[in-house]
Amino acid sequence: MRLRFILSEVVKGMGRNIAMTISVILVTCVSLLFVGVALLTQIQVSKVQEQWADRVQVSIYMCAEGDPTPSCAGKAATESQLAAVRERLESAELKPYIREVTFTDRKKAFAEFSERFADSTLASAATEEMMPESFRVSLADPSRYDVISSEFDSMAGVQSVQDQRQLIEPLLTTLNRATGLAAGLAAVMTVAAVLLITTTIRLSALSRRRQTTVMRYVGASALFIQAPFMVEGALAALIGALVAVGALWAFVHFVVAGWIAPAMGFVPFVTSHDLLIVAPILIVAAIVLALIASAFSLAKYAKV
Repeated sequence: MRLRFILSEVVKGMGRNIAMTISVILVTCVSLLFVGVALLTQIQVSKVQEQWADRVQVSIYMCAEGDPTPSCAGKAATESQLAAVRERLESAELKPYIREVTFTDRKKAFAEFSERFADSTLASAATEEMMPESFRVSLADPSRYDVISSEFDSMAGVQSVQDQRQLIEPLLTTLNRATGLAAGLAAVMTVAAVLLITTTIRLSALSRRRQTTVMRYVGASALFIQAPFMVEGALAALIGALVAVGALWAFVHFVVAGWIAPAMGFVPFVTSHDLLIVAPILIVAAIVLALIASAFSLAKYAKV
């Protein structure tokens, strides 16, 4: 009987303030969308870091014939220079920093270049002699690139030392900035949602002030009087959260998985499975915030 009464009051309240209820749903939806985007973006950053942490290498490119780099002066690295680099890589001082070293000669470098640029005029213009030999170094700690760079940058016969992390750093930086922006917007919209829920519940309570006064006189508990208003706010927030989850699923399924991921197959993107982790957080957060806002409004403003 009590449950039926509470539900009927919730329906009446939402119908009486339908415009405000829709506003609560929309603002909650938008705020949780930003929260969801921030969480999914952070998951995306973690996926990229996990995939590339063990694959990132430092490449030590040796001079090739005709190389215009000042350190090469148009001459290819000699066998003694190659041996010096190899000996230094195998030294006891660098051993703790290095997990594996792979040497790529001109023939293999030319084959890789020809395969990579098979559809380009570069492939037909290149020759095997133009390809630089290189040492590809897998680091035990990818963040210690500076150790290898400082050791080999100035060695004779070395054209350059390149860190593959530079290829993914712009992507990670962009994603981290997007996370911060989404989190900031989410904070602003969450405050707006809480204030709107508070206002909605306050107006709903004031419109039924006579009814709640009679209920108090006949001995109804404060919780029983306040329950319809709290459920009203929580239900509106829940609907907003479900709409936000649906919008995020559509974005991940159709935009990320259906459009972006096929074009960038080397990057692991978030999936619907990751959304299953984020969705419960959004739903619980919406309900908790709505209940807190409702309780605050009823205690401070309506004084039911």
